[in-house]
Amino acid sequence: MKKSLPWIVALLVLVAGGFGWWRWHVAHASVAPTYKTVSVDKKHIVGKVTASGTLSALVTVQVGTQVSGRIQKLFADFNSQVHKGELVAKIDPQLFEAAVQQAQANYLQAKAGVVTAQANAGAADKVLARTNALHDQNLAAQSDLDTAQANVATTHAAIDAANAQLAQAAAQLHQAQVNLSYTSIVSPIDGVVISRSVDTGQTVAASLSAPTLFTIAQDLTKMQVDTNVSEGDVGRLQVGMKTYFTVDSFPGQRFLGTIRQIRNAATTVQNVVTYDAVIDVDNTDLRLRPGMTANVTIVYAERKDVLAISNAALRFRLPSASAGSGGSSPTGGGGGGRHGPKGAGSAASADPGAAQAKTLYVLRGGSPQSVDVHVGLTDGTFTEVIDGLAEGDQVIVDVDGGDGSNASSSSTTSTARMPRMF
Repeated sequence: MKKSLPWIVALLVLVAGGFGWWRWHVAHASVAPTYKTVSVDKKHIVGKVTASGTLSALVTVQVGTQVSGRIQKLFADFNSQVHKGELVAKIDPQLFEAAVQQAQANYLQAKAGVVTAQANAGAADKVLARTNALHDQNLAAQSDLDTAQANVATTHAAIDAANAQLAQAAAQLHQAQVNLSYTSIVSPIDGVVISRSVDTGQTVAASLSAPTLFTIAQDLTKMQVDTNVSEGDVGRLQVGMKTYFTVDSFPGQRFLGTIRQIRNAATTVQNVVTYDAVIDVDNTDLRLRPGMTANVTIVYAERKDVLAISNAALRFRLPSASAGSGGSSPTGGGGGGRHGPKGAGSAASADPGAAQAKTLYVLRGGSPQSVDVHVGLTDGTFTEVIDGLAEGDQVIVDVDGGDGSNASSSSTTSTARMPRMF
């Protein structure tokens, strides 16, 4: 036993060393990557722009008052049907009636002043005539003649002054009458009262601006939606495009509309530039109400039964620069597929579905191959493939293992594994 003990110890050390080397080799052995792929299938691609907006009547008028006073009586309330020229409110007219009476008295006084001035002028003319006759007979001094002539000029000027006062009094009378007429608040259009801001007995002051008494919508059977479309999407819209929207009051129901106008005035909210796309809406059944929030969807392009791939495949890039030997060069035609059309459009093309050159990776023979394709319309999840791929091709959307990297995360439909090498 004593002679074999060293050999036993040496054998145990050798076994322990071999086991340790094997564990280290296994731990540091390179593991082939696992590629996650999705299949190229035919789909229905719809290009949409979504935005939120507010419903309103085509014409909305705020009815105010141009004079101050106490509301004597209201003739309209919320949801009242009113007609153009119909009395909707009355301001206490007593002070304005008194002002009219005062203006009428001033006018009569000014009118009497004109008559008096005319009579004085007539008397001065007669005195001048007599003085001229006496002067011709050397019976009146020259100073008397000069005085008579000056009186004639003065009295005729007094007539002009009296006429001016009469005109001023007439203007003041007209102003007082207009102010009195403003105590009767009438509707400027045919429509429905959607807001009332005053009550009977309340005093309104129109010193700086006309206070709003009523808000009247002209015709609620025809409404509009003012939407806030971001600057990144407004270029895809055109006047006349069909739209649909939903409101919280009627969940699950779609209301149709048509873009009438895309306004050039930009609005910036929290550093986001938006434009107002005005959408006409038929509201014959009067279910829609002013102020409702509309969730608008505008379909600007549609492709049916076309090859499509997940957008994750377009975002995917290999963690290393190497790719399969069967792939195409980054600038060459599509590997294993048809070549793209000449003069393919760019992202700035006016056509929202114009072809754009992209590079993605297809799993062939267990190895990734770069393929140049032309893609078109996208719905945010899937993108139309114009050429470069065939139905059933497996495009890579993610990779795990290998150098320990993970290029992206996505839902998968198939997985190809490389054999492990130790």
